[in-house]
Amino acid sequence: MPRALIVIDVQNDFCPGGALAVPGGDEIVGGINRLMVDFPSVIVTQDWHPARHSSFASSHAGKTPYDTTEMPYGAQVLWPDHCIQGTTGARLHADLNADRADLIIRKGYNPAIDSYSAFFENDRSTPTGLEGYLRTRGINDLTMVGLATDFCVNFSALDAARLGFAVTVRTDLCRAIDLDGSLATALDGMKAAGVTLA
Repeated sequence: MPRALIVIDVQNDFCPGGALAVPGGDEIVGGINRLMVDFPSVIVTQDWHPARHSSFASSHAGKTPYDTTEMPYGAQVLWPDHCIQGTTGARLHADLNADRADLIIRKGYNPAIDSYSAFFENDRSTPTGLEGYLRTRGINDLTMVGLATDFCVNFSALDAARLGFAVTVRTDLCRAIDLDGSLATALDGMKAAGVTLA
C-alpha cells in the first residue's frame, strides 16, 4: 500500500525561542529526518499566516494569548502572533530535511479562519488540497509527526481518519503545547477515531 510521511509545522516559531514555542519542539527534527528514508513520499505542512490574522490575540481588543473567542466556525483559541508569511519564524526549521518533501502545503493563509489540520481549515469543510493530492497518487497509508501533538497533528490525524485513510501518529516524534489538559484529550480522541499511536 502506498505510504506517505506527513511532517506537520516543524517551523521556527514552534521551536524554542519562537513566538509560540512548543517545549522540546526542536528535539524531534533529527528523528524525523531519519524516518524520511523509510517513506516513498514525504509531505510537509507550513503554518502561513498573514499579519493581523483573526486567530491572533492581538487582533481582538481586550484579549490576551490563550484566551478563547467565538468565530463563525466555532470556538477559537487566540494565539500569540506567529508564523507570519515571509518571516524567519514561519520558516521551516533549518535542520529539517525539507528538500526531501514532494509537496509543501501552506495553511492558515485565509485571514478570517485558522487552519490546524493539514486537510481542512477550521470550518472543517474548506479543503487545503492535500486529500486530492493523496488520492490522485493512490496514497492511503499516512504516518504523521511534528508540532503540536494536541493541535495541528491531532486535527490532521482526525480528519485523515474521517476521510478513510489509515493513520499512525508517531508520538515520539511529536511535541505538545498541552493547554489545560489538551494533550490527554487529543490522545483519547485520536484513539477513539481509530488512529494508531506508535
